[in-house]
Amino acid sequence: MLARRFGNVAAHLGTKVDDGLVERLLAGLLRADRACLAEAITLIETSNLTKQRAAQQLLAAVLSLEKERIAQHGKAALSFRIGISGPPGAGKSTFLDSIGSHVTENGHKVGCLTVDPSSRITGGSLLGDKTRMPNLSKNPRAFIRPSPTSGILGGVTRTTSEAILLLEAAGFDIVFVETVGSGQNEYVVADMVDMFVLVIPPSGGDELQAVKRGIMELSHLVLVNKADGDLIAAARRTQAEYISALKFMTPESSSWTSKVQRISSVKGEGVRESWLTMLKFRDASLSSDEFTKRRAQQNSLRMWRMVDEHLRSAFHADPEIVRLRHEVEKDVQQGRITPLAGALSLIDSYNQIYYQLSFLSQFSFF
Repeated sequence: MLARRFGNVAAHLGTKVDDGLVERLLAGLLRADRACLAEAITLIETSNLTKQRAAQQLLAAVLSLEKERIAQHGKAALSFRIGISGPPGAGKSTFLDSIGSHVTENGHKVGCLTVDPSSRITGGSLLGDKTRMPNLSKNPRAFIRPSPTSGILGGVTRTTSEAILLLEAAGFDIVFVETVGSGQNEYVVADMVDMFVLVIPPSGGDELQAVKRGIMELSHLVLVNKADGDLIAAARRTQAEYISALKFMTPESSSWTSKVQRISSVKGEGVRESWLTMLKFRDASLSSDEFTKRRAQQNSLRMWRMVDEHLRSAFHADPEIVRLRHEVEKDVQQGRITPLAGALSLIDSYNQIYYQLSFLSQFSFF
């Protein structure tokens, strides 16, 4: 059946893929099989070229089924994707545990993609976010998937967007994406979700300076967490400071004014109110068509990011570049040439290889 509906995908990829694997995983996703969902996410994260082709066939099938569902049910079939970012120690995982439990109690299925930084030395990650979600990790209506950044900047993984699609195919209508959480440059997630939420701890004016303007402007909702006990007064001051700061920033959305709210994830205070605010944002975005326009723009951005990633990978994997790089690196390290000159030298060498191959391909009939 899958081969009949999506067989053309393999032809576009140019290499035969494992239809049996793809069909099994797709069937598992459609019946919300958690093991198949986990295996599917692992498949799209692989660096194996053959498995990557199978992953692309699976994603093509998922996209086709999603288009059919939206055509049948309209905007009601759209999931709600929410990005969560903030500085370390803000309580992002605790907040997700609290709001995720609340959302599942209201009949939704919640998918959580958490991202942990990878070691520059070993390449490994702790992947400990799941341990900070004791309630949600045991919830049968929730699915938590921790993944390493693997050196990818922006607080997300290379395949976060694709993992979101797989979660939605498995019936998870609310998807949270938690970034690694530096709170400064980790906001690429804003280009993958429908709503961007910034979680911050109670702080003073100096800490406000640590949060960059860019992430503030992208935030649709700012949550001052840990507003309990001795920190209530500090939380109120922080809320007032951020409300004031947002007045001087250009809003990301023309249909929504960013809100600042206090919550206590540990006590559950303000969590229900924050969810209601998220739903109000969703309704406003859907009414103004910003919701669908944002997703269309995000697809274009994702395409160009993939172009950049594949070009970079092809560049580093080229045998001639591999041969030249050590010599050029040595010249740069010893100060014989500047880093810019070294980069341009490698790029020129790669361009010459590309043009030579293009020229020879014109005579392939020989």
